[in-house]
Amino acid sequence: MALFEMGQVVATPGALQFCEANKINPLLLLGRHIAGDWGDLDSADVAANVHAVQHDLRIFSSYVVGSAKVWVITEADRSSTCLLLPDEY
Repeated sequence: MALFEMGQVVATPGALQFCEANKINPLLLLGRHIAGDWGDLDSADVAANVHAVQHDLRIFSSYVVGSAKVWVITEADRSSTCLLLPDEY
């Protein structure tokens, strides 16, 4: 069940190339993100996301894939969600 709206979903070329090279379906990461499975975050970041869902703030997820990370960020106004690599931020 989705906890929030994602708006327009976009991905950087680097994130798409990384997912393809590592046989990761980006839709699975997006599904985890909107379901409240925010990946590899500490308890403070999880608490910040819970607060963000309730108060329309930015929501951040980080998923470890092999030796790298993939981020998913939903904007506070829920207009868009972006899948990206940390060095593309």
